Order: sequence, then structure tokens, then C-alpha cells
Amino acid sequence: MIVAAVYLNHLWDISWKLRNPWESRVCACRKCLADRDPWFEELMDSSPNPFLSKDHNTSEDEFEWWRRLQPGRGDFRLYNSTLDRLFEVIPPTAGVVGPSPGRCRTCAVVGNSGNLNGSHYGSLIDRNDVVIRMNQGPTEGYEDDVGSKTTHRVMYPHTAVKLDNSSRLVFFAYKIIKHGSLFVNVMVLNPAFMKYVHEALLKRKGRYPSTGFITVALSLQICDEVNVFGFGADKQGNWNHYFEKLKNKRLRTGQHAGNQEYKVIEELHNKQKIQLFVPQ
Repeated sequence: MIVAAVYLNHLWDISWKLRNPWESRVCACRKCLADRDPWFEELMDSSPNPFLSKDHNTSEDEFEWWRRLQPGRGDFRLYNSTLDRLFEVIPPTAGVVGPSPGRCRTCAVVGNSGNLNGSHYGSLIDRNDVVIRMNQGPTEGYEDDVGSKTTHRVMYPHTAVKLDNSSRLVFFAYKIIKHGSLFVNVMVLNPAFMKYVHEALLKRKGRYPSTGFITVALSLQICDEVNVFGFGADKQGNWNHYFEKLKNKRLRTGQHAGNQEYKVIEELHNKQKIQLFVPQ
């Protein structure tokens, strides 16, 4: 759900349109995600709030879907008590901020595909306002192909890496942790959003969506313009990482429906909702 603009923003929107009667678009980008499109509007309207907070939680049905994916044990009561403890130390977040005709938020979603090697996309990636990276995908030593800027890094608990002070953690909950350190400066993805991505975008293909695909779906909620890099197989058809030496020549996508995910990403590109960059 897009958070409603405050009254002053509403007045700004009105004054903008009065000064620019030809301007009916909702952001200042060349092409806005939220431009009128019935298919896309329906897709966005069916989404739950992407992030957990004290005000936006998960239903028991959504929890049961999520619980079947994670290796640990725990019931709905433990889940909620864990969240209560989590939000005692995590400062409140503003949630998803809606588009504005006076602003263009450009986002680069940078996957870890081996097809980034030799792409020379680094400077193009770094030009975006928001650069979202996945799991442990490094930048040092790969700047020419993947850039150096990171504003958000999305991770599951078991792929956590140390972040610098310029990056914000987007935490994808995969299991209930009874003990251990809790994070600050973090947004926690709502398991209901994972379920929505699996059902609405992937039509239940695969056991659950990959980190990268969920991040692409998340970017549709928080950005005005989305540029996607480093997704899909390399030229030889291997689903490898740009930072690893390929050992398994038949590497595929495990429990994720990699081909279906890439097909949906291509569909979003063809519908001009995202720009997919594929090295030639």
C-alpha cells in the first residue's frame, strides 16, 4: 500500500498541476511506474504493506505459509513475541513514501548474475538515487561492472554481511530466532509480501521466490523508475555469481523458479515498467 501524502504534499501536487496543466503524471521521471495502467494498478493494489512494523503485521494464515518455508520451529505466538522484542530496538520507519510530481526516485536493483562480468555497467548503476544489492554481492574489485554505491542491501539471516554506515539493511526473515543480536537501521520485509510475490507475480511457481526476484517486486513499491542489472543466466546458460569462479557447469536455481522469475522480469521490461539491462 502506498502511504498517503500529507496535506502539504497534496497542496504541492495541486499547485504543480495548475502551473503545468499538461502534466498529469505522478512523478518527475521520464516514465513513471505509477503512470495510469490498469494492469499495474491492480497488481499494486493487491499488495500488502511490504514492511513489518508495530502497525503492519502478518495474519496467522500468512504466517503459516511462511512457516512452511523455514527450517526452524515456532508457532504464531513465538513469531509475534519475537517481533515485539525486535521493534523494541528498531526505530520506527516511515514506510513506503508515495510518488510526487516534483521528484524522480531512480533505483538500480543489482543482482549477482555472472552476466555482469565484463558488462561495464558500474557508472550507470551508480547514477541511480537508490542502489539495492543482494546478500553478499561485493563491489570492491568489481566496480567497473557493478559500481561502488550501495544504499540498501537485502539479506536473509544466513547470508548476512557487515554493512558500512551509508547502507541500510532490508532484512528478509527466513526463520524465527529466539536469541542473538537484533539489528538497528533496518527494515524487515513482511512475510505476507513474500507470499504475495509468490502468488500474484509467480503464480505459485517454485517453492518460494528468490531474494533477487522479491527485491525487484519490492522496487516496484518504493521507486519511480527501476533499472535492473545482473539477473538471469550467463551466456552459457549457467546461473552463477559474478564474484565466484564457476565450478559446476550445470548450475541452476535450486528451489527457485529461475526461468519463470526471469520471464516475469522480461514481461515487466516489455510493459515498460522496468528497464532490464542485459550485456551483449
